[in-house]
Amino acid sequence: MYSSGVRGVGITAGQPASDLSDLPAILDRVERLEVDTVELSTCAMDLIFGGRIHRPHLDLLKRACAGRPFGYSVHGPLAINFFDEPTRLQRHFDVLRASLEIAAELGAVHYVMHSGVMPLAPAEVVEAAYLRQREWLRKAGDAARDGGILLCVETMFDYHPGRLYASLPSRLASEMAAIDHDHVWATLDFSHAFLRLGSIGGDYLEEIAALAPLAKHLHMHDSFGRPDAFETVFPSEKFAFGHGDIHLPVGWGGIPWEALMERCTFPEGVLLNIELNPRLWYAVDDAMAATRALAGKVRTAPRKQT
Repeated sequence: MYSSGVRGVGITAGQPASDLSDLPAILDRVERLEVDTVELSTCAMDLIFGGRIHRPHLDLLKRACAGRPFGYSVHGPLAINFFDEPTRLQRHFDVLRASLEIAAELGAVHYVMHSGVMPLAPAEVVEAAYLRQREWLRKAGDAARDGGILLCVETMFDYHPGRLYASLPSRLASEMAAIDHDHVWATLDFSHAFLRLGSIGGDYLEEIAALAPLAKHLHMHDSFGRPDAFETVFPSEKFAFGHGDIHLPVGWGGIPWEALMERCTFPEGVLLNIELNPRLWYAVDDAMAATRALAGKVRTAPRKQT
């Protein structure tokens, strides 16, 4: 049984073939898990060309998704980045707007996009990027409202340590508060935040607690908070060393889940979505059980008015 205020537990479906021919079978496989929602990685489907929706492919997707006993969330293109060069931001927005339209047509409740990342730069350059991101996310929030969907901006990490800037959860929280849009929330990826703090140091519990009240969408997977330190050959070697964003089942890594549940308060309607490494699908039942157990410990409260 979930805590009151929890919308449900979902899982990210596998990446389909380019023609989507195997998507019905993928969704059949997920259906046996009796999840509340499925997150569709539209980022990996050929649905948008030059900022325009490719209708025949979207029709295939909609047919595969119709009549299922679960709802949907959508993860849009990973490359959307409002920390990019100003001259390219309209292009990012065009893709985002098309992605939101796709999500709305699928009846998705949440749309996930990444927060900005950029090369390390002087503070004034970073702050200018934040200003631009706020402006574009407000526009995106309006588009999300038109589609009846919540835009959930995800915590990121410096996947090239020492070369990239990514927001700490506390900074993303302050950005969400500054944007102050009823259709713009956060996606709290616990592993991304763990890796970010593992790279630069800081109080993980304090950082997560700062963002939790604004995080309608949670990405549930585990890691050890250790950035990639050297090249490995086989995927199993990353597991062995505990390096990188390895998408383990909850409880297999080093994230202090019980302490997080004791410390944090999330917004009403929060959705817990499992992002499991496809290599570890053999452990999907373990991942589901662990995440459902945490869903029973989640504390929620209404969003404070600003």
